[in-house]
Amino acid sequence: MGLAARAARRRVLPSLALLALLATLPAAAQTPDKGERLAIRCRTCHEFAADKPHKVGPNLHGLFGRKAGQEPDFHYSKALPASGIVWDDATLDAWLTRPATLVPGTTMAFPGMPDKADRDALIAWLHQATR
Repeated sequence: MGLAARAARRRVLPSLALLALLATLPAAAQTPDKGERLAIRCRTCHEFAADKPHKVGPNLHGLFGRKAGQEPDFHYSKALPASGIVWDDATLDAWLTRPATLVPGTTMAFPGMPDKADRDALIAWLHQATR
């Protein structure tokens, strides 16, 4: 291999390595704006900041690791606290897919989000927004 070919390879290989690394990142990490756009639907009923009052739905600040239906000063259906759910990525994914399937008897009016990529983007955004 000639000097010119080796020099070209030295210039191209780092770029290819970076592209390969970026391709391994989760899709949700690459699209935080998508999660924020999807959350517009959630904002109709929910707040995310600690100092905000409940709306039609409970404030979601501190959501991850919290037991479902336990937010003080919010009236839940009997079904949600009785579900025993603790919110994490897997339970939120199931909930966002179709709340009434995960918790029959829930009063949440949201019909569900069928697209897995949308749910992943929203959950990634919720990790940031509910801290």
